[in-house]
Amino acid sequence: MTREELSVYVRSDDPDLRKAAYDELYRVYGDEGTLLAQIYNYRVRDWANEQLQLRHFDSPIAVRNLINDLPNTVVDTLLDVVAEQAPVFHRYFKLKAKWLGMEKLRRYDIYAPLSKSGKKIDYDTAVNMVLDTFDGFSPEVGQQARRVFADRHIDSEVRQGKRGGAFCASILPEQSPYVLINYTGEVRDVATLAHEMGHAIHAMMAQEHSVLTFHSALPMAETASVFSEMLLTDRLLSEEKDPAVRRDLLAAALDDAYATVLRQAYFVLFERDAHKLLTEGKTVADLNKVYLENLHRQFGDVVDISDNFKWEWISIPHIYHVPFYCYAYSFGQLMVLALYRRYKEVGAAFVPQYLRILSYGGSASPTHILTEAGIDVSDPDFWRGGFRVLEEMIDELESLEK
Repeated sequence: MTREELSVYVRSDDPDLRKAAYDELYRVYGDEGTLLAQIYNYRVRDWANEQLQLRHFDSPIAVRNLINDLPNTVVDTLLDVVAEQAPVFHRYFKLKAKWLGMEKLRRYDIYAPLSKSGKKIDYDTAVNMVLDTFDGFSPEVGQQARRVFADRHIDSEVRQGKRGGAFCASILPEQSPYVLINYTGEVRDVATLAHEMGHAIHAMMAQEHSVLTFHSALPMAETASVFSEMLLTDRLLSEEKDPAVRRDLLAAALDDAYATVLRQAYFVLFERDAHKLLTEGKTVADLNKVYLENLHRQFGDVVDISDNFKWEWISIPHIYHVPFYCYAYSFGQLMVLALYRRYKEVGAAFVPQYLRILSYGGSASPTHILTEAGIDVSDPDFWRGGFRVLEEMIDELESLEK
């Protein structure tokens, strides 16, 4: 099996199969661990030689912050708040263990599915549901989404030879983007449709800019996609009475939030340590120890972590090719959660602000765009607001348990 084929089984409903998939993955990486660690060592030293010694950046991560057009202090605040708020996910993992009939989750079980509801939604119904949700939020957003369908720029069919997953490709400002999904009728697929259409809407809202600036900066790239998905999830929850379906929707959203917020931020926290340690001459054994400590801080005492996960860091391509890239995922997801909380508080008055944010594309820095919208990304409470939304989802899950 390829890594992609093997990774399907980490979401199996069979706990032994989940464990076997992870064990095999890290067996292979562990066998090549010394070589891969040496490659990483060279990359880190090259980064330090060029960026710190030659270009005189203050720190290794400051290079990425400049590329992302973000102040160093904002990124530090983001990472500090994520570490501070890790217990929010601990609460969810405890609840998930109960749903799965386990005393305590293992790291193998983080993405385990809850009992499936079996509900299916046909494609036409899903499309109408998404478009109607967009219309209810803003007629302009709904109109932009319809352009993709009118131009026949969406491919949703599952067929032999087609690539898996989902993505949106924005080519030119004046052209509606191309969207690929693989629609199987699962409730989760409806949210995926909303997510990818959100990317398309973001690009079309910025169509007045040039081909060089209509794409959003990386930290802002998930703004419309995650926001659209949350609009759709809220609608599904408001209409759905079946507790099993509601539970699946909420659990899927929280699983995704863990993978996007906590996991990615802790990769970057590890990278900060690793860059320092390797320039001090530390070994792969030292890095493995530090990574296991990183996992224990991330999961606290609510998840059992087996020793083979010490090789997880070495299997993450971003740390080799684009150091410190991963915090952009955390930035984007938490920012949208906080924005969505503001929308829930002020209602329709928020819509013009939101559309203005999208209309910038990549023509201004994230801090400029958000400051104009009255958002201070240097304020820890802004980022904590995103975690409050996650806590409300967990509250809802707990109510389903009663």
